[in-house]
Amino acid sequence: MLNVYLSGEIHTDWREQITKGAQGLNVTFNSPVTDHAASDDCGVAILGAEDNKYWHDHKGAMVNAIRTRKGIADADIVVVRFGEKYKQWNAAFDAGYAAALGKSLIILQQPDHDHALKEVDAAALAVARDPAQVVEILRYVLDGSLPA
Repeated sequence: MLNVYLSGEIHTDWREQITKGAQGLNVTFNSPVTDHAASDDCGVAILGAEDNKYWHDHKGAMVNAIRTRKGIADADIVVVRFGEKYKQWNAAFDAGYAAALGKSLIILQQPDHDHALKEVDAAALAVARDPAQVVEILRYVLDGSLPA
């Protein structure tokens, strides 16, 4: 059984593409909360309201970090997706944290990010361009089979 943590961009369906493509494989998936509003507001919902937006965001980041650290620590493989639209500093942080823990790291990005992510890519064991490639890596890891 592989435990895979899916980190990064939350605005597209890449996670669903991977989990659907991996049906039938001996894989469990975990990820951050992908409901943007719930993720942003988790700290104040649990720990109390904040008048200052900085402290509102800070509480959310700390509570989310508990989930993220646990997910990455428990993972055999960490997949980090960098999307096209936003600068995803949290994704870069997750990739660095996973690399520091010695986790097998797969980066999922488009070629136009190659230069900006060259240090992140250097820490990864694979740089995939689409979710289907991630699925094929998982399949190969589990049973050694190549795409048809």
